[in-house]
Amino acid sequence: MSTPAEIEPDTKDWTWVLERPCADCGLDAGAVDRTSLGELVRDNAVGWQAVLASPRAAERPAPATWSPTEYAAHVRDVHRMFLGRVDLMLTEDDPVFANWDQDETALAERYDLQLPADVASGLAIAAGEVAAAYDAVAGRDWERAGTRSNGSEFTVESLGRYHLHDVVHHLWDVRWVLAEGAG
Repeated sequence: MSTPAEIEPDTKDWTWVLERPCADCGLDAGAVDRTSLGELVRDNAVGWQAVLASPRAAERPAPATWSPTEYAAHVRDVHRMFLGRVDLMLTEDDPVFANWDQDETALAERYDLQLPADVASGLAIAAGEVAAAYDAVAGRDWERAGTRSNGSEFTVESLGRYHLHDVVHHLWDVRWVLAEGAG
């Protein structure tokens, strides 16, 4: 089995997805109604359950590409990280988020060895928790601010849209698993 060390780190700044639709996954994050973020995160988590039920969920389509299970483990951890950031934004004035190295996490947590069923359960729980956090945001709290360690500034609303794109895009990344099962 290949190890996560063979994965080329993603160093792109994806904040542009707040300004225009993603040409790959098609999501127009800037057009998402903020009050639907929780529902959309939950819907996305349902899609991951189908992916993780595939007998090929642990297979990498190429040596330098994460398997669907590795992507799902990342998505689970993305939900957890964004929950922490939303909580910070709602409880502190203008917090600066600690840097999160997704590639370091993948190595440390051995995404490549995690079982699809375990990841499915953890992803569903994490998605539900962060979705509930978005559901609870009201009024001016959507405008509360926070800053990523690289200087990117967010409101709770823009952070939620950015978060949604991340998980939608990764489900798009692994669409091959479901397409092969339908064929």
